[in-house]
Amino acid sequence: MSLSRFKKVTNSTLLLFIAILFGITSFSSYALFVSPPKDPIPFIKSAFPELTQISKKKGDPLLWTIYKQQQVLGYAFETNDLAKIPAYSGEPVNMLVVIDPHANYITAKVLEHHEPIILAGIPEQKLFDFINQYAGLSINDRIKVGGRNSEGYLPIDGLSGATVTVMVMNAGITKAANKAALALGLIEKKSLVIQPISTIKTLAFEKRSWSELTGDGSIRKLTISNETVQKTFEGTEAENVDRVTDSHAHQMFAEIYYTLVDIPNIGKNLFSESDYIWLNKGLKTGEHLIALFGNGYSFKGSGYVRGGIFDRIQLRQGTSEITFRDLEHNRVMDLFIEGAPRFKEMSVFKISDFHQFDPGADWQLELLVRRQTGPVDSLFSRFKADYHMPEKYVDTPAAIYPAPELSLTEQVWLEHQVKVVILIALILLLILILFFQDILVRHPVFMHNLRHGFLAVTVVLIGWSWGGQLSIVNVFTFLHALMADFSWDLFLLDPIIFILWSAAAVTMLMWGRAVYCGWLCPFGALQELLNQFARYIKIPQVELPWAVHERLWAIKYLILLALFALSLDSLAVAEQFAEIEPFKTTFLLKFDRQWPFVTWAVLLLVVNLFNRKTFCRYLCPLGAALSISNSFRLFDWLKRRPECGSPCKTCAKECEIQAINPDGVINMRECHYCLDCQITYYNEVKCPPLKKLAYKKRKKATEEGIEFREL
Repeated sequence: MSLSRFKKVTNSTLLLFIAILFGITSFSSYALFVSPPKDPIPFIKSAFPELTQISKKKGDPLLWTIYKQQQVLGYAFETNDLAKIPAYSGEPVNMLVVIDPHANYITAKVLEHHEPIILAGIPEQKLFDFINQYAGLSINDRIKVGGRNSEGYLPIDGLSGATVTVMVMNAGITKAANKAALALGLIEKKSLVIQPISTIKTLAFEKRSWSELTGDGSIRKLTISNETVQKTFEGTEAENVDRVTDSHAHQMFAEIYYTLVDIPNIGKNLFSESDYIWLNKGLKTGEHLIALFGNGYSFKGSGYVRGGIFDRIQLRQGTSEITFRDLEHNRVMDLFIEGAPRFKEMSVFKISDFHQFDPGADWQLELLVRRQTGPVDSLFSRFKADYHMPEKYVDTPAAIYPAPELSLTEQVWLEHQVKVVILIALILLLILILFFQDILVRHPVFMHNLRHGFLAVTVVLIGWSWGGQLSIVNVFTFLHALMADFSWDLFLLDPIIFILWSAAAVTMLMWGRAVYCGWLCPFGALQELLNQFARYIKIPQVELPWAVHERLWAIKYLILLALFALSLDSLAVAEQFAEIEPFKTTFLLKFDRQWPFVTWAVLLLVVNLFNRKTFCRYLCPLGAALSISNSFRLFDWLKRRPECGSPCKTCAKECEIQAINPDGVINMRECHYCLDCQITYYNEVKCPPLKKLAYKKRKKATEEGIEFREL
């Protein structure tokens, strides 16, 4: 490649890189960080103007204690620390909750959310107005969103267009507040008796008719008249909206039959054999199917078409509220049971396992009836119907007393114990490879196959399956934790990342950063395997001149310094600009992301087809950060000969990431420990100094009449 042509390519690539980076950072600031994290301390101070001291956030659960001299004024905590519940976006809404010593809410504020309500045209202030309603309420109140004061529940106003979001927020606030109040002794502790989840019996099939299933309570019905609906809206802004005449007051407004259809003797009677098998296909342990058959007011509505949420129906079991998404819905076309009425709507919804739904415990179906009071605003009322599972369908275990609760960290590690064992085994295998590298490199074919197999496991298992990709953001988080109130709990909550960082730390101390970057980094492994495939199918490779190559090394260090400077001011901002790393897009989100992020990741992989590990060599801030450790490594096991570099250039030319200087010295800040140079070192056919030495030995042996054997 000519120098002028190289300059043109370099300039074009640089402009494209700047454009995509600008697009990624600007796009993420609107799409991913709708509400940047807020400092909770000013909110606490505004709630207690007379305070004299705020303790550090500590304890189990984590909370702040607010004092006026020696008097405790109240307590504050973040919901993400006590009850992290995914909201509409799939991410939790982190809220600050402040309570007094009498178990009353003083205030609640949104600290961070990822809800796309602004993109949906709803002012963010409405979210703040909703959460302000908790001030003055009691933790002992059974708070619900919408409806009227009935059955011991205290209703608060919802938010039109974001019903699911505010319901999740309510669950997060009340669950976190209850946990904090129990820990502080502000409210009475509930019984420790645990009722295990019931199991569905395996019974011989018994053919039943519609009247028999409705008669014995297997199928239940919710019926609402126009008059009942009208009464619930009396005295509200929606009183005269969609009002019916007196002559139609007693007519049916909505009629819904509902039941669990993963109960074989219910589902097999309702549906054809093929439909029943299709509905239950792929149903995991702990998941259940509820069927709804309705006339009149639609229980589905049209909102799910826009947002994927069925906001007119939900289930309630104990304190759990279960809503459904479009991916959990299947439409039913026909019923095969004798005597079934005709229905306008027939649907089956899946109850996911994380709800921990108990098929043997009582539950309620709730229908939300909405009346529009303006272009955006609306009011809704709830109508409920109970379901009591007939005992013949389920086995209900006896109540038990639980063993002492494991900490959250212990629970997480126990849950991931198989992954932990496999990952530790892989790391031990890697250490064995390093310890016996001098033997393995004497068998080039085996060594190459072993390395490529290990890299494939790194990509598929560590990267795509476990999401075990380290990031420069992890480095900044660790540094910030060291400068603040350091706690290992923060890092132990992700066992895979913790083990990888531990492995990286150990290997950096012993051999430098090369081992992690060359063997355990999923994106680095993916690049190497793709480039290996490109070479196999004869895609031309572009190697930059040494003078250009060694100057491009500096880019990743400049990126590292820039990100570090940003992190000192705001870790959230640094995380946005750290999107220069394509790791999240490639492995955590598996390319299911907005186009600027996907374009950037794909561009790096495409460039890698022509130039091995381009991102690692020139742009990776994580690699730059890890390379700092090379000055402190204990071992240098990559062997060299006096002839390396002068006159022999074989290894330098063969090094596919150009980590060997022209003088033959291996630059360990850039080396990825692929061991190719060591394979050449022991190969008498490829290594000129070794070949020359072998020739001298053969000649001497011939002169002395001794049989010479090659190793």
